[in-house]
Amino acid sequence: MKRLIQCLEERGLIDAITSQELADKLQSPMCVYAGFDPTADSLHLGNLVGIIVLAWFQKFGHTPVVVLGGATGRIGDPSGKSKERPLLDDQTLLHNVFRIRSHFEAILDFSGRLPKPVIVNNNDWFSHFYFIDFLRDVGKHFRIGTMLGKESVRSRVQSEEGMSYTEFSYQLLQAYDFFHLFEKHGVALQIGGSDQWGNITAGIDLIRKLKGETAYGITFPLLTRSDGKKFGKSEEGAIWLAEDRCSAYQFYQYLVRIADADVIRLMKMLTFMDLAEVSQIEQDMAKGDYVPNSAQKRLAEELTRIVHGEEGLARALKVTEGAGPGALTDLRLETIEEIAADMPSVDLAKDQVLGRKFTELAFLASLVSSKGEAARLIQNQGAYLNNQKVSDLGAVIQQEDLIGGKYLILGSGKKKKILVRLME
Repeated sequence: MKRLIQCLEERGLIDAITSQELADKLQSPMCVYAGFDPTADSLHLGNLVGIIVLAWFQKFGHTPVVVLGGATGRIGDPSGKSKERPLLDDQTLLHNVFRIRSHFEAILDFSGRLPKPVIVNNNDWFSHFYFIDFLRDVGKHFRIGTMLGKESVRSRVQSEEGMSYTEFSYQLLQAYDFFHLFEKHGVALQIGGSDQWGNITAGIDLIRKLKGETAYGITFPLLTRSDGKKFGKSEEGAIWLAEDRCSAYQFYQYLVRIADADVIRLMKMLTFMDLAEVSQIEQDMAKGDYVPNSAQKRLAEELTRIVHGEEGLARALKVTEGAGPGALTDLRLETIEEIAADMPSVDLAKDQVLGRKFTELAFLASLVSSKGEAARLIQNQGAYLNNQKVSDLGAVIQQEDLIGGKYLILGSGKKKKILVRLME
């Protein structure tokens, strides 16, 4: 039977391990935790790595423990940040905690077939702590020199922005999370992104000092593109996991558009696809008869299914088909109304649409950033109106262009689409 560590390594999901003896420890069931601060009401594509790693631990018979940072979210982890996060009020944090819980319920297995996940909120234990007690019982075990030596702290202290005492204390709180979970839930392993190494080792040290016992940590690589930039960003913003912030269609389309250089790595890191299949796809991509973008479509289907379920994938494929270029595409009113909720859209008044040039409307609807860009789009054969190519720079929107008297689909290339809806 393949060992968990080997499985994670083969998929590029291990950056560092605190102790080599952990591989043997994982031969027996363990509780493993990862923390997620509710700084927004949805997690994004970059956060998905941590959830997938927890799912792999669960598949190998270990209990995943999810810590939602109702307390630590009030401060915000400075790791990997160039400036301090804005502070959130309690009501917003409660709302965010409630919302992001659904991501774990969708991806981890709660059926009872595998060890059942545990989801906790660290505000449940921090809310009972008095400040002086925390400084006396926890703070005395930390040394300023060690804390200042951590990369996440050192880089910020030396920057123009600097670091507040509030953020500086974050590693104490996360370390105590680990200690609390070790003592109350038997959690002996914490996982996190590579930028969490300092916070994880701080928790391991605290457990050793307070309990005289050994705990462990694993970090995984942050999700970055082949050009070094972070994954999960697009022209429209972050690629959120919540469907009301990024529809299944938009999620699918983002993945279909990623570079060839990133496809295989994302298949390994973010899906549960068999590595033999991934290897075959990689070999096929190098062949002369490879159909462009077919690997991206396989990735997009698998990942959309994981995040949005079979129904979400079905919606994404239906919208993709309905919004695709070509004269054979069925653009009846019934089709448009069925896919409208899942497409990026804009509401405009009738006089903002009819009689306007395509270049004006494309800018007004935010399909492009300027009329000049719209003109270049037409010249480069990339402009579409209702899935038909626009080749005339002077093309004007007419009443007969409207689908059902109230809809238009504007396209930039074959993938970026915006639905224009005429207001009553």
